[in-house]
Amino acid sequence: MSTAALPLIAIDGPSGVGKSTTAKRVATRLGWQYLDTGAMYRAAALAVRRAGIELSDRGALEHLLASLDLAQEQGRMFLAGEDVSEAIRSPEVTLLVTPVSADARVRELLVDQQRRIGASGRWVVDGRDIGTVVFTGACCKIFLTASPEARAQRRFLELQAKGQTPDFEAVLADLQRRDSADSTRAASPLRKADDATELDSSILNIDQVVEWIVQRHAAHV
Repeated sequence: MSTAALPLIAIDGPSGVGKSTTAKRVATRLGWQYLDTGAMYRAAALAVRRAGIELSDRGALEHLLASLDLAQEQGRMFLAGEDVSEAIRSPEVTLLVTPVSADARVRELLVDQQRRIGASGRWVVDGRDIGTVVFTGACCKIFLTASPEARAQRRFLELQAKGQTPDFEAVLADLQRRDSADSTRAASPLRKADDATELDSSILNIDQVVEWIVQRHAAHV
């Protein structure tokens, strides 16, 4: 499927770098729509968990995927019509999302859905393989990164704001584990697209990151 003509901004990067928050705000600034591909993989992981199946059970997984009903509306994630926006952020789903998202058949299904969604309208899309696999012809590609320590601190504060009592070293270790898994998986590993522009946001605030991307996009049109 050709995506060369699509008016689409692809924002890729590792876990905890702030892709979703950034993409939402960029979309708002431009008056474009926002697609959260990470939420789609989390919803798939939630479906796997609820079904009680193992990823190694190919028959059961294929049956589940054949009936997987995902939708995003107004920033909310729905699974079979149920709003699971909070449920997909649970610690249990977070542990499962890495192996689920690394499964080639899961990725094939969700990439197809993402391409169909992005085929119309103007979109800001974030993930780990948007510029390298899903929308290779995006008009603007950003690879957003930050040091592991900066990302862990952001995640730490985010969890505290939700009333949790996280351990910083545990948060850092989890991010490093996910970095390793995402960059070494066989299906669509995390990497910077050859034509993407990298932005290290370690010492930048969200307003600075959003403004930089908006200006970068303006230079591409």
